[in-house]
Amino acid sequence: MTEPDPDEDVVRLPIEGELDLHAFGHEDIVSVVQEFVEACRQKGVLELRIVHGRGTGARRAQVHRLLRSLPGVRSFRDAPPSSGGWGATLVVLES
Repeated sequence: MTEPDPDEDVVRLPIEGELDLHAFGHEDIVSVVQEFVEACRQKGVLELRIVHGRGTGARRAQVHRLLRSLPGVRSFRDAPPSSGGWGATLVVLES
């Protein structure tokens, strides 16, 4: 009998500077964004786009609160209308 692979349920995302949070539950947002920001920093990707959707603004507020607390985040702002407007956040990391 073989042991189950602990990585079997892990979803590996390419680190290209963009993260779409639509597929994640509210309870997963903090850990997903933290891991994404750190992975981008490790790969030298310093300009990020986090898509959280417009909705009620609750997920946007959650992402912004988290970004304020993360070390290494130089700045963040709503994306321009052509890149998602307030449904996405652009992040710049310190080099």
